[in-house]
Amino acid sequence: MTAEEVVKTDCAMCYHSCGLNVYVKDGKIVKVEGMSEHPLNQGEICPRAQSIPSFVYAPDRLKYPMERTESGWKRITWNEALDKIAAKLTEIKEKYGPEALAVFCGSVGVENLELSTFAHEFLAAYGSPNYISVESICFRARILARMMTFGMYPVEEPEKARCVVLWGHNPDSSNMPLANYLYKAVEDPSFKLIVVDPRRTPLAKRGLHLQIKPGTDCFLALAAINVIINEGLYDADFVKNWTLGFDKLTEHVKNYAPEKVEDICGVPASDIKKFARIYAGTKPACIVQGINTLDQTINGIQNSRALAIMQAITGNIQTPGGWTRVPRLRFGVKLSLIGKPMGADDYPLFFEIWGRKSAFGQAMLFPDIVLTGKPYPVKALIVTGGNPALTMPESKKFQEALRKLEFLVVIDLFMSETAELAHIVLPACSFLEKTGIAYDYGVCHGIPYVLLRKKVIEPMGESWPEWKFWTELGRRMGYGDRFPWNSDEDVVKYQLEGTGITLEDLKAHPSGFFFTEKEYGIKGFGTPSGKIEIYSETLEKYGYDPLPTPRDSPYGIFAETEATKDYPLILTTGARAIEYTHTQMRNIPQLRAILPNALAEIHPSTAAKYGVADGEFVFVETKKGKIKIKVKCSEDIMPGVISIPHGWAQANVNILTDISVRDPISGYPELKALRCRIKKIE
Repeated sequence: MTAEEVVKTDCAMCYHSCGLNVYVKDGKIVKVEGMSEHPLNQGEICPRAQSIPSFVYAPDRLKYPMERTESGWKRITWNEALDKIAAKLTEIKEKYGPEALAVFCGSVGVENLELSTFAHEFLAAYGSPNYISVESICFRARILARMMTFGMYPVEEPEKARCVVLWGHNPDSSNMPLANYLYKAVEDPSFKLIVVDPRRTPLAKRGLHLQIKPGTDCFLALAAINVIINEGLYDADFVKNWTLGFDKLTEHVKNYAPEKVEDICGVPASDIKKFARIYAGTKPACIVQGINTLDQTINGIQNSRALAIMQAITGNIQTPGGWTRVPRLRFGVKLSLIGKPMGADDYPLFFEIWGRKSAFGQAMLFPDIVLTGKPYPVKALIVTGGNPALTMPESKKFQEALRKLEFLVVIDLFMSETAELAHIVLPACSFLEKTGIAYDYGVCHGIPYVLLRKKVIEPMGESWPEWKFWTELGRRMGYGDRFPWNSDEDVVKYQLEGTGITLEDLKAHPSGFFFTEKEYGIKGFGTPSGKIEIYSETLEKYGYDPLPTPRDSPYGIFAETEATKDYPLILTTGARAIEYTHTQMRNIPQLRAILPNALAEIHPSTAAKYGVADGEFVFVETKKGKIKIKVKCSEDIMPGVISIPHGWAQANVNILTDISVRDPISGYPELKALRCRIKKIE
């Protein structure tokens, strides 16, 4: 029997990468605790991290390659699996052309850099441009919006702010480190907390709460800008020296006085004015935008642009406690780009801005391309680290497309809903069974920090790291010169090329380290004008609104009309739960015991109109579909709104969503403000 060993690493149960102390004895994880010296979580961990041993050793882990046959799933060897995949992909390329192969990558539970690097390398060798990912619904839209405004992606720095605005963000459910900080901060009477949310979140009870109608955020932001400008609360010197288009903005927001928008967004004009005055009058101020709350709407880019403009005109850019550029590691990895990925012509700015091309396709087009064969046939898909059958909008259509494929390969830790549709399923390592780099602290938290994600235990069964799958498949298909790696450490060394950091540096700092310091102050912006582009000529050039302008969706969210009477309630989807990450971890008993079922949150007054009581089941229906779900009556949710989380197979909210209703700039689907109706199940 060996002594107990403590391994310092990070957690990949969500995107935060909190520091962990993992206790190992006789080659097995026995306990997980938070790493006290880690700058993000400072020793605290959430229920997901606490359940890591149950996750890693779950009895339903995939441990061997499996092939679907007429009689069911059959275990095969890795050699058999790779030979079959190579042969089928070769056949498909010869018959349909290289574009017929697509790859879908997720992120959580696996290292996104690893996934992107090797999937792109393989696709480039194969000749296909069709890399699609969670970027089609997650995070990239806000990056694009800030890029168009600032020419960079400045990151929130709430820990140094005196005023924090949580806009569509509930840290209690999704960002434990920030929640812990804010509960301490609000003890100081001079600290100002503002929460914009249809739900009265725990932190909303500790500050000014603007209970907004889903889908109307752009109205609220423009009304706040109206007050800031009219009352002279903006930073005149900053605006004069560093912005472009302020005069046009001034004219534009005259149409959005608080009194004009209060009925649309549900926030009283007096509260809008109070919000604007507190935000503009407290320095520094920082808007913390929910991960996708404002992006997954038909006005997603314009919402994010409006918030960026609020930060800009108040001078809260490149200053401690505002939004600031964070130095990032410039990995030697280059994502190969072959032609235009799917969606590039439909959403040109999603693909390219100012000559900077993206290697990401827009996955919202995937089902139609597969089902129609236009503009070319897509016949094969490899899915790694994702579950699009459940996470993508309009699940029935997405699943129909997956079933139509001639060949579907899924690499995962568990037999997901997507894996159930596959021809071959391959077992992936968990993040504790391979070595990698925890590097996303900059883009997610504004911290120039890096940590070696250590291999803590040997892989379960015959599970492999993703790089090994792509390498072995590439070698079988004649692409061996592109895949020279033979170990996790080879891969890490490759990724570190050009960063000035070595693997030995990472090993010498097991808790991680700050690889540089932040630099504040302004040296210019990476836009064509060199200034913050409030008025975007780039958007105007492509036929989009150059200033944030809210447009109603086909659902009719802004007002009750004759057309909306059949679906009188507003459905908002995707609220987070601290127990789960997207579709993951519902197989973990201790987490399922805390939250055993999907719940539709609804205000008691709304429930009463339909004769529904707390704990009863209802049908929730949109024009796209119907689901059965248990009701949770709560005074915290806005009347007339029903909130349903995503990620549940038993009450899949994406049966209700519509993949064709999208932001015209990014292609992001409308998931936050739909029309629905409910019916009590007798």
